[in-house]
Amino acid sequence: MDKQTLKNIAKLLGSVGIYLALFFLFPIATGWYYGEDIFLFLLFDILFFLLNGTIFLYLKNHDITLSLRDGILSVNLIWILVGFAGAVPLWLYSNITFMQAIFESISGFTTTGATIYSDIESLPNMILILRSLMHWIGGMGILVLGVGLLSLINPSGSLALFKAEASGIKLDKSTPKIKDTAMMLWGIYIVLTFFDAILLKLGGMSTFDAINHAFSTISTGGFSTKNSSFGAFESPFILWTTTFFMVISGITFLAHLKAFRGELSGYKNEETKWYIIIFILLSLFMGLFRYQSSDDTFFTAITHASFNIAALMTTTGFASLDYEAWGQMAVSIAFLAMLASGNGGSTAGGVKIIRYVVSIKVLFVELKKILHPSAIIKVFINNSPVSNSLISMTFGFILLFVITNAIITFYLYASGYDMMTSLSSALACVGNIGPGFSQVGPAQNYGFYDSLDLFVLSLGMIIGRLEVFTFLLIFLPSFWKKF
Repeated sequence: MDKQTLKNIAKLLGSVGIYLALFFLFPIATGWYYGEDIFLFLLFDILFFLLNGTIFLYLKNHDITLSLRDGILSVNLIWILVGFAGAVPLWLYSNITFMQAIFESISGFTTTGATIYSDIESLPNMILILRSLMHWIGGMGILVLGVGLLSLINPSGSLALFKAEASGIKLDKSTPKIKDTAMMLWGIYIVLTFFDAILLKLGGMSTFDAINHAFSTISTGGFSTKNSSFGAFESPFILWTTTFFMVISGITFLAHLKAFRGELSGYKNEETKWYIIIFILLSLFMGLFRYQSSDDTFFTAITHASFNIAALMTTTGFASLDYEAWGQMAVSIAFLAMLASGNGGSTAGGVKIIRYVVSIKVLFVELKKILHPSAIIKVFINNSPVSNSLISMTFGFILLFVITNAIITFYLYASGYDMMTSLSSALACVGNIGPGFSQVGPAQNYGFYDSLDLFVLSLGMIIGRLEVFTFLLIFLPSFWKKF
């Protein structure tokens, strides 16, 4: 790796570190407001800011010129950086090991929502808001926040990073600069968070709880301030409000960007239509099953069913109750919701609906070709032909996603955990979902795993957040040849 590349990456990491240190002031201020002991957190934040600020100032005259390779490597390093940075205050202010703190931090920034805490309500308020803030920063993709800075330094460099960050957001040609697109996306993100918090407050939540849950909802993260998540709030208004915002956050944010300009065409694409259809069908199936097998009214059954299906599909991971207690049918429906995921370009994790749509259409085309071998049949999405390279990437991603889950599942199972715990832990972490089933069900947590298990699952969360390719590329010998 040459000196130019090292300087590029060092200055970029320093820039992100500065942003992160400034964000940490929010939970520190929260702790001060509630009269908590903020000294260690503040000391860490000052040292962290000075370290990154020194790096940035030392390289202030260095112009960042990121290649795609530089961008890919930087993305991986930044997720490691934020994971360690977020872990320190968690470790300082709660009785957990540093590996547990790293797991919790990475779970926060990757918007997975898997937690090692069994008694969340005993945590200081500044740590609770820190966990939710990690979600909020990571939800849009922490690198998108830095796009404004990077585009000022070098537009080609920011574009390289924007391509490497695999949150699914794409550059919209309707804006001349990538910085403008990033800033507008963040604007929409903030507006949605604000309205969600206001409605939750009107529904009966405290201001503190409303802000925390709005951060976690719009980012599709899942950390809550309550041990029983949304089970602590019995208001149907709160549940339906959160369901609405989870569903909205599972739709590509470029559609929201167009909607803010008065254009609704972004909601009329095939992926969004199938996303809504799947959500409605799974919610109805689970709601009807619950209604027929319990004493719940239909409204109560459909309220909880819709909430939990939305939480799983959007990979938010909230829970309004322990749906595992509803029986095997409910668990089966919930498992399908976990597999479904949200839209590309949303804050949701998982496979993404668009990949399923492409895959199914390709399979139908192949079946038709068996009957008509000489026919030339193309795959269309939104009336546009899909290139062979995109089809290859789609199937390649799905294969790698399955292989990654299988490896982690086999590792956990070989370590002595039951198959449902192993499988759902892997899927919940790689898919950035949070809760799984059995020992990691909606009423449980990940605190029983040992340090090596948590390391593997943390790696799975990063792989999932980077959508596999961006992470695995750095292990190819050819990737390093030009460094």
